[in-house]
Amino acid sequence: MNKIFEVPLYPYERHADQDAPAPVRRKVVIIGAGPVGLAAAIDLAQQGIEAVILDDNDKVSFGSRAICFAKRPLEILDRLGCGQPMVDKGVQWNIGKVFFDDRQVYDFNLLPEEGHQRPAFINLQQYYFEEYLVNRVKELQAEGAPIEIRGRNKVSAIGTHPDHVTLEIDTPEGSYNIEADWLIACDGAGSPTRQMLGLDFVGRVFEDNFLIADVIMEADFPTERWFWFDPPFNKGQSALLHKQPDGVWRIDLQLGWDIDKEREKRPENVIPRLKEMLGEDVKFELEWVSIYTFQCRRMENFRHGRVLFAGDAAHQVSPFGARGANSGLQDTDNLCWKLKLVMEGKAPESLLDSYDQERVYGADENILNSSRSTDFITPKSEMSRVLRDAVLDLSEHFEFARPLVNSGRLSVPCTYDGSHLNSADALPNGPERTRPGSPCPDAPLGGEFLLPKLADKFTLLTIDAEAPDMIEEDGIEVTRLALSVKDDRTLALKERYLGDNASGVYLIRPDQHVAARRPSYDDNQFRAAIRRAVGKE
Repeated sequence: MNKIFEVPLYPYERHADQDAPAPVRRKVVIIGAGPVGLAAAIDLAQQGIEAVILDDNDKVSFGSRAICFAKRPLEILDRLGCGQPMVDKGVQWNIGKVFFDDRQVYDFNLLPEEGHQRPAFINLQQYYFEEYLVNRVKELQAEGAPIEIRGRNKVSAIGTHPDHVTLEIDTPEGSYNIEADWLIACDGAGSPTRQMLGLDFVGRVFEDNFLIADVIMEADFPTERWFWFDPPFNKGQSALLHKQPDGVWRIDLQLGWDIDKEREKRPENVIPRLKEMLGEDVKFELEWVSIYTFQCRRMENFRHGRVLFAGDAAHQVSPFGARGANSGLQDTDNLCWKLKLVMEGKAPESLLDSYDQERVYGADENILNSSRSTDFITPKSEMSRVLRDAVLDLSEHFEFARPLVNSGRLSVPCTYDGSHLNSADALPNGPERTRPGSPCPDAPLGGEFLLPKLADKFTLLTIDAEAPDMIEEDGIEVTRLALSVKDDRTLALKERYLGDNASGVYLIRPDQHVAARRPSYDDNQFRAAIRRAVGKE
């Protein structure tokens, strides 16, 4: 069994704040050293904003937990300086297969087009992900960036004020208090922060139970996502198989409603189920076992004054579709550049309300897709099951039925349609995928790729169009990236950004989302778009 769970990565050390005569004020305090909290701290520190992470643990999470990381979060992690270790270690896959009973009904490709630096998905145990993020924190610390992790620092009380937050923190050597200009709560689904502030979730909790088993075994299954409806080894239920690094395989088995969870997790009950699926002769070792229920819920608001919630602390979805950690990374991607501008006085504090607006919109999209997945995977009536099974039968022979099959709509990045930071679309018949609010799709640029050139700043992307090399509008600097479709033999840049237009100019936000686009540069229009994108219009 992997012993990474047992290694303290950020052991407790006494901090000068514990001996200060009065509570020390910190710029940003982040509660939780999981993937979302670490990503937020790295993002802020790379931009020169002090970030202090408080965690009641000192190790990575026990068990694989989240394992599927989609292309868009990998692109975000590239911006944070730790995407490559993820891809190097992870198992890359694009193909999924759907089975009904004992037969394959169809397969699908999640990234059928070329010209992207990152794959559709990788599978990687969460403990590796957290280790790579902690390594990145240590790199930044060595470079002098303002970032730190305080292990075994448990927040026990929170007080909110108009201009700061107070925190009481328990440690092995007693408690101490600090203050924070801003607090980001990334402390998971059970979020003590949420509970201390008397806040709650709204949404649905589904009653079906699922067994997760990570097993170490030598197997010749291909590197694909396999999902079964009503398989012979788990009749009337569903199953999922994924490959991870180090010979670890993730198996999900639907168990039904009324079960004894503790009993079902015992090895003497788990192992026979796995043997029925894998065969009596397959040798395997259990690494981690857990049981979960579907929950599709969120907080009503992700911002509460100076306290901001992200990741599972703000929203929960079913694991089928890989929307948990992936959407949490998109939360911090949306939040950190806005918080930086507000802290620097370059944007009004109301800009943070757009974090709430846009990420609640994203959470609702994820919850809708997750709820639909759950209803399809676990029909709530006999008529629903008959309809579902008919769709599965049809999908084997008829392509029209395949989009109706829902084995967990897989994570895709959110387009912030309707955001008040967007300017009206002014590129005639521009590609739908790059409309205002959309995350920029990657494109090949000779031996390089587009997205790394759009990171951490406002960018004016011009394609066969003239514009100033730099614009400054009310303290916001925008630098130009000039490209031409003549340099792109694949024509991916034209297809993804111009369509039938001969030229185009895009205003790109620091999180690589489109804020505005036009066929040519118009100074007044783009200056207005910049003000709008930072909440000044």
